[in-house]
Amino acid sequence: MSKFRISAVLALAAAAFGAQAAPVTLTVYTALEADQLRAYQAAFEEANPDIRIQWVRDSTGIITAKLLAEKDRPQADAIWGLAGSSLGVLAGQGMLEPYAPQGLEQIAPKMRDGANPPAWVGMDGFAAALCFNTVEAAKHNLPVPKTWKDLTKPVYEGKVVMPNPNSSGTGYLDVSAWLQIFGEKEGWEFMDALHKNIGTYTHSGSKPCNLAAAGEYPIGVSFEYRALKLKDDGAPVEVVLPEEGLGWEIEAMAIVKGTKNLDAAKKLADFSASREANELYKKGFAVLAIPDVKAELPGLPADFQERLIDNDFTWAAENRERILAEWARRYDGKSEAKK
Repeated sequence: MSKFRISAVLALAAAAFGAQAAPVTLTVYTALEADQLRAYQAAFEEANPDIRIQWVRDSTGIITAKLLAEKDRPQADAIWGLAGSSLGVLAGQGMLEPYAPQGLEQIAPKMRDGANPPAWVGMDGFAAALCFNTVEAAKHNLPVPKTWKDLTKPVYEGKVVMPNPNSSGTGYLDVSAWLQIFGEKEGWEFMDALHKNIGTYTHSGSKPCNLAAAGEYPIGVSFEYRALKLKDDGAPVEVVLPEEGLGWEIEAMAIVKGTKNLDAAKKLADFSASREANELYKKGFAVLAIPDVKAELPGLPADFQERLIDNDFTWAAENRERILAEWARRYDGKSEAKK
């Protein structure tokens, strides 16, 4: 065989080997906190060295709207960390690939889509909480609110910040929970009164706590992980869990229908439903998809899970568009400008 032919064969073999060894890149949409993604990605890629994750991250409402806008030409392969109510909307549009991941039998029934096979499978749950800045509150002689309705008192005028539910899953969690806790009529009346005390509506669920921690507003309506982390980092905030009950939301994983990387996306679904992944989730969440994995969130009361409302996730998904339109009509004038 000539040197030329030998070189050509070697070049072809090297090219074939390189093509075979090249990892699959999964485009994964997420609304998870940025400080959680690195650990999740590292663990998955260590277990699956032939797959790489390319994140597209934003708040829940923006990611949901992006997915809906891309319905006819999907850009994502998978979704890892988006509200169950949003995934319910996507499932209703036929946009998700049903799949029963390995270990599905470990997942609590309330933490997964009820279909068989499920369109989405839960990872964890997060709940509403208030960040109360004790230093700023002392300056303004503000009492600690004990209930949601306390936030409507005149003393808190302009002192409260919360997420816009059209942008933030935390915001929708709050609004849909209030409508369930108080009933629709009284729930909207409560939000009318609360609106008078709102300084601004943010487009991020964690930002109200961040603003409270920075002293820009005394009270931020947010969620328990961000509140506890900021307190642990030394911010002068107390975590308040209003007495009427806490709205909560499932974060979940799903495969986007039409992905060209279905096998790799299924491996991500298998990992997300695994005990290994739940051991990672427990560092940031009080509610886990595998019930016997115990959370590691010091600072929450022992009865925290009893404080969670009996959330009707199906109702929240089915009524999402109507509720968001009504909320925007009433309150959007105080929303911060979008970037």
